[in-house]
Amino acid sequence: MSLSRFILSFGTLALALASAASSYKLTLFQPSMVGNTELKPGEYKLDVNGERATIKDGKSSVEAAVKVETGNEKFANTVVRYGNGDGKYHVQEIRLGGTRTKLVFNN
Repeated sequence: MSLSRFILSFGTLALALASAASSYKLTLFQPSMVGNTELKPGEYKLDVNGERATIKDGKSSVEAAVKVETGNEKFANTVVRYGNGDGKYHVQEIRLGGTRTKLVFNN
């Protein structure tokens, strides 16, 4: 009976860890639009939870819908790809350095 409780507890813990949000460090080098919010250049924390990305700088945060994709190989560095249709830089994609994860923003 004790072994089955241990296995159940371990399985529950493993599922909780697997579903937890992943956090990354992100540096923006220019004013960047995420949705309708403009972020100033600087260091940010990026949390990914399912199909939601939250970008925080301690004081404020912006949340956006993303599509999480997996690349063929690991990205060497974190790279932000932009679209520039109205004179502002809109974040379209973030490739997370050290991972195969690519976040595509639903603009």
